[in-house]
Amino acid sequence: MKRIVILGAGTAGTMMANKLRNTLDREEWDITIVDQFKTHYYQPGFLFIPFGIYNKQDVIKPKSDFIPAGVNMVYAKIEKIEAETSRVVLEGGQVLNYDFLIVATGTKTVPTETPGLQDKLWYKEIFDFYTVEGALALQNFFKGWEGGKLVMAITELPYKCPVAPLEFVFLADAYFTEKGIRDKVDITYVTPMPGAFTKPIATKMLSELLAEKNIKVIPDFYIERVDNDSKKLISYDEKEIDFDVLTVVPVNMGDEMIERSGLGDDMNFVPTNKHTLQSVAHENIFVLGDAANLPTSKAGSVAHFAAEILFENLMSAIEGRPLQAKFDGHANCYIETGHGKGALIDFNYDTEPLPGTFPLPGIGPFGLLKNTKINHYGKVMFRWIYWHILLKGKEMPVEPHMTMAGKKTVN
Repeated sequence: MKRIVILGAGTAGTMMANKLRNTLDREEWDITIVDQFKTHYYQPGFLFIPFGIYNKQDVIKPKSDFIPAGVNMVYAKIEKIEAETSRVVLEGGQVLNYDFLIVATGTKTVPTETPGLQDKLWYKEIFDFYTVEGALALQNFFKGWEGGKLVMAITELPYKCPVAPLEFVFLADAYFTEKGIRDKVDITYVTPMPGAFTKPIATKMLSELLAEKNIKVIPDFYIERVDNDSKKLISYDEKEIDFDVLTVVPVNMGDEMIERSGLGDDMNFVPTNKHTLQSVAHENIFVLGDAANLPTSKAGSVAHFAAEILFENLMSAIEGRPLQAKFDGHANCYIETGHGKGALIDFNYDTEPLPGTFPLPGIGPFGLLKNTKINHYGKVMFRWIYWHILLKGKEMPVEPHMTMAGKKTVN
């Protein structure tokens, strides 16, 4: 019997387990998925917790609910991948041999990478919302906060869900407006990027929206350290930003196991062919989702679109055929903008977000780079889609490759 091992039972790994088990002959192929944690988190939902829109029970379910019958679920910490001998060693010494390996170990926040971040103010006046613990702590803090300088800061690129910090400040604007204290809250968005987003057309639209909501943007700010005593962000060139409460996107890195295995770059992401999703170093290893060093967003939509391509290429590899499916870097992100509205961007490696309609040309119903109520409903509906369709590897009515249909070019 041949073996496929999937490392990581998050969004990417769970999708692949379902797709593969539904396709491969059970008498020929043994499929095992490994993860040290038993709880599956709906990470896009963390954003809503600080503002009381979601609570913890809205974003967690047992991972076992989504692993299909016929897939071996192993709860264990991964010690390392021994790629030369096609083995995975688990903590405690258990060994899993594989014919093909899918690395889907994701990325995680590492606040200790920034001096002073995880210090005496951590979860008191400095918070992240990329963990459920941080989001809940911030929710509790906001309940009694009466105003001051709220700073939303990004430490370093890349990080999960590039639009989430923007969504945070938009929702903060709406939240404090509804509480009647928006005039007492100064909101500042601090980023190492030259603007609100990485691409100019989207940056223009989002910058106008930020200005309309009286949210200040400080670009090109590279955080070197956080001074807890004076409540300041300090950059590498010694610029300073004061805060009363700091919400931060800590440094994101791949799993330490990748480093132990000698398979990663300096951020522990796996060098991956950006089109075939095959490991650059090993033909029988494929990489999916945030674990890969792809030059596109670390987002659930990317994992979803890439999973379609990886599945095709893995089938080709199994049958000894050339890998012909090509991933184009397709990403699709709803952006909550507050007050029951949202925006939408759709882009890939070569094409930046453009205005237009999605998914149907001229019909939509969603508007690209438009601030509308229907886009907000798309974001809200996605939680149901995530739990019931996406994770289970079912077909979605969106093609994995980006299309120019419905998009308008901008001069």
